[in-house]
Amino acid sequence: MLLRLEALGAGWGEARILHDVTFDLAEGEAVALLGRNGAGKTTLISALMGVARQQAGRIAFAGTALDRLPPERRAALGLGWVPQERNIFRSLTVEENLTAVARPGPWTLARAWEFFPRLEQRRGNLGSALSGGEQQMLAMARALMLNPRLLLLDEPLEGLAPVVAQQLLTAIRRMTAEEGLAVLIVEQHPHLVLPITRRAVVLERGRVALIAPSAEITAKPEVAERYLGLTT
Repeated sequence: MLLRLEALGAGWGEARILHDVTFDLAEGEAVALLGRNGAGKTTLISALMGVARQQAGRIAFAGTALDRLPPERRAALGLGWVPQERNIFRSLTVEENLTAVARPGPWTLARAWEFFPRLEQRRGNLGSALSGGEQQMLAMARALMLNPRLLLLDEPLEGLAPVVAQQLLTAIRRMTAEEGLAVLIVEQHPHLVLPITRRAVVLERGRVALIAPSAEITAKPEVAERYLGLTT
């Protein structure tokens, strides 16, 4: 098992947001992390990266306990993170953004261009000159240049035009299906990510309310209504 969370409690400072969160994720598996606003999804991603404070339980990645490791050590072990804020280097060109963080492995500049042709066309442009969709592509490509084993995506489709969102979804599907990369993806619109994931973990008030195959959740509208506040 690539990632294992056991009775994880986490939050910010003394405030606890997550309670007794337990689930696992296999090598090459795509998992959707779902829940209403405030359910704890971003806190969970942040706890995996060592940004939010782990207050209880255990996190193991590729057999290594992450509990006391700083974010840079976790990245070196193979955790890639694309936060909501994207955090690209706005004063560097697209190519410089990618080469500045590159680590040895199968994900190279040429591979990044293959997955995101638009970035190659804009390789000489500063990060500040990119559209929102291009910035999201760059943030994802930059995370891939670290050659991770697990990619953590926190609402990667937020605010994007539908055509750009579909391009990113296609790229994410290829990452798992063709490249064997594991992905944990937070998204406010389940209907977009359930078709490209194998399972879904649903959080409710900081606790795991449901773990089920993505296809099963898609086939049961009452689940989306109960846990996600969505109606069909």
